[in-house]
Amino acid sequence: MIEFLDHIDRAFFLFLNGFHNPFFDGVMFVVTKSLLWVPLYLFFLFFVIRKYKWNALVIVVFAAIMILVSDQLSNVVKDTVQRLRPSNQPGLMVHIVEAYKGGTYGFYSAHASNTFSVVVFLVILLGRKYWYVTVPVILWSLLTSYTRIYLGVHYPGDILAGWIAGGLVGLLFGKLAQWTVNRINQRKQYL
Repeated sequence: MIEFLDHIDRAFFLFLNGFHNPFFDGVMFVVTKSLLWVPLYLFFLFFVIRKYKWNALVIVVFAAIMILVSDQLSNVVKDTVQRLRPSNQPGLMVHIVEAYKGGTYGFYSAHASNTFSVVVFLVILLGRKYWYVTVPVILWSLLTSYTRIYLGVHYPGDILAGWIAGGLVGLLFGKLAQWTVNRINQRKQYL
């Protein structure tokens, strides 16, 4: 069964990785970089501050810890599972951009996990009132995740597992942040 899933994952990877050209090579290489997205992070922060006022500081602390946990958890799993990235897989015809191959192991994608944890975190904290923030955050996560396949450093299964892990981490930290803010607000009422 595992061999069958691995075969499907490789075939789907080769299909998706095969859509490349010189223009998109440059675009995808830039899009995968975290600093490009600083304006979007500030956009998210604006809505968190708008909704939570001074409690936004609590939200930012939880978000920072969440991303750290999401990122480090993916590293622990990579070192435990030790599945080679497509870019490091002998005999696999992978399109690689700018000689970038990532680390040795790829299961599961930290980019997918980190971005999807932010998606779930923001959906929980911003709720229905700011539903229109959900679309850009989901598109950002999808695009960032696809760049990892395009660049040849992750299989689709790595991305899917990253989304699942990130979603769970985002859910946990979103609920903890929400609970903490509610507790702070309750204590303020009694002072």
